Amino acid sequence: MMNRRKFLNSLLWAGGAAGLPLANHPLLAQTPFNDKFLIVLQLDGGWDVTAFCDPKMNVAGEQEISWWSRSDETREVGNLSYAPFASNQQFFEKYYQDMLVINGVDAQTNSHTVGVVHNWSGRNSVGYPSITSLYATSKAPELPMAYLNFGGFGNTERLIRSTRINDLDGLRMVLFPNEFVFDDSLSFQLPEELQRIKQYQRQSIERKLQQSGVPAGNRDNRQYYYEAVLRAEGLKEFANLLPADENIQPYRYPIRNFTSTLHQQIQVALLAFSSGVSVAADLFEGAYDTHANNDFEQDAMLRNSLDAIDFLWTSAEEMGLADRIVMLIGSDFGRTPYYNSQEGKDHWPIGSYIVMEKNAGYTNRVMGATDGGHFAYRVNPQDGTPDPIEGVTINPDHVHLALRKHLGIHNNGITNLFPFNNTEDFAFLS
Repeated sequence: MMNRRKFLNSLLWAGGAAGLPLANHPLLAQTPFNDKFLIVLQLDGGWDVTAFCDPKMNVAGEQEISWWSRSDETREVGNLSYAPFASNQQFFEKYYQDMLVINGVDAQTNSHTVGVVHNWSGRNSVGYPSITSLYATSKAPELPMAYLNFGGFGNTERLIRSTRINDLDGLRMVLFPNEFVFDDSLSFQLPEELQRIKQYQRQSIERKLQQSGVPAGNRDNRQYYYEAVLRAEGLKEFANLLPADENIQPYRYPIRNFTSTLHQQIQVALLAFSSGVSVAADLFEGAYDTHANNDFEQDAMLRNSLDAIDFLWTSAEEMGLADRIVMLIGSDFGRTPYYNSQEGKDHWPIGSYIVMEKNAGYTNRVMGATDGGHFAYRVNPQDGTPDPIEGVTINPDHVHLALRKHLGIHNNGITNLFPFNNTEDFAFLS
């Protein structure tokens, strides 16, 4: 895996090409994007938040909920609590001032399929787009790679096209389809044939734009696609400015022969943000479904995921992007408050979200709560404290509604197509 310093140095070299920062390159800076960037990290499979941001101690006479509490206690930093597990201490001590923890989120399911849809669209059935695609459509639909999705839930409901690229070589292959990535001297088509193909492609798009009876949304998508095709040369320049041979290598876990590309995904996303070609990204990390050897496997997964999150914020700081990023972290749901016969934990509907943002007024705070058995409390929507009489159980739609408002995409023409009716307002981000 390439180290941070080498990657950041390569970014500085790329940004200095021709004496111009990437975002100001003449082929890329069509209309400068000056708003927030949205990053969603999907920890797929169901993370054990009792070993992370909603720590639980064992209770005498009850089934064990955490093996770490046999010999240790819950830790605190600022207003946050965390489990002394994996690399949590280092992470929380560095980032507690940039974190909002939302505990006791009820996904209302033990099914992966429903949990994924619910947590990343805010609705427990299909038909709503991901929060990232909704943001990209609302803020910058004309950009050629406005919405990056590296895996997991990425439904767009035909609002926008997503781009899925897992490494820099993959990006170059998309932008230079006529060339072998590892040998620029080889081509699939002669240059004059390629120009003829491009001409026919543009003529085809123009004919589709002129068709009558096309719904407004489809017409907009065609227009955005046409603009993206016209900007292909700008994207190629973006690819030329990428650091050559500086791909971060995948990380192979010591569990289940699983390989992580999370650091690579972050590298591509930050380069795309910096270059002005993207504004939103779904990052994806699998293998959190730990029905056996829960503590060993969750430890390995968390260590790499937290290292990747640290890599993201460290790199973003060096690139001058950190103050513009809003990051949402979560999973399908949580894991049972007890171990099974294989020392694993099974599916549990109660989980957590983490929202990260620099210099925000809502951070270093916990909203929502669970009891000692990891059952969700009904809480006051204003301060997130338990209120069994008039309180509300937190569901994913509450978090998505708050995010829509915080990101400035609430009540626009696009978002209103996907309303959250009768959803209480929680003061998560205020």
